[in-house]
Amino acid sequence: MTTGQLASAAPSALKLTTQDETPIPAWLGAAPREIGTLPLSRLRRVTDFIREHLDQDLTLAQLGGVVYMSPFHFARLFQRSTGLPPHRFVVRARIARAAALLAEPEPPIAQVSRVVGFRTPSHFSTVFRRLMGVTPHEYRAKRLEGARDERN
Repeated sequence: MTTGQLASAAPSALKLTTQDETPIPAWLGAAPREIGTLPLSRLRRVTDFIREHLDQDLTLAQLGGVVYMSPFHFARLFQRSTGLPPHRFVVRARIARAAALLAEPEPPIAQVSRVVGFRTPSHFSTVFRRLMGVTPHEYRAKRLEGARDERN
């Protein structure tokens, strides 16, 4: 095999093909499974940890510790695995949980913001609107109106 043939064959040899039935939220995007990504068991462990601790400040050191990696190495592999940096993943997970809580008439929006880890309702509202396109109050009103229409 010539050097040119070897160079063109190398990238395809590096790709792993795994078939996993793990449901991944659509907003994660499709990230190819390649060498240099987190193994699925570690990815699942850290994403479960994130979902269980949304109300807390989550640092890269903490998240890396869950999968026994340095913060820098963890952040690089996490982004390759999910298509999102860890901070953005955490923020989107917080907003997804908040949206589920806002689908009900209780608890108050200020309490929802604390439950999902935002320090102030104002910051929560700003981030929620940036990602969802509506304020938390508007989102709740639309969801409750939709639920009322379904009952009638």
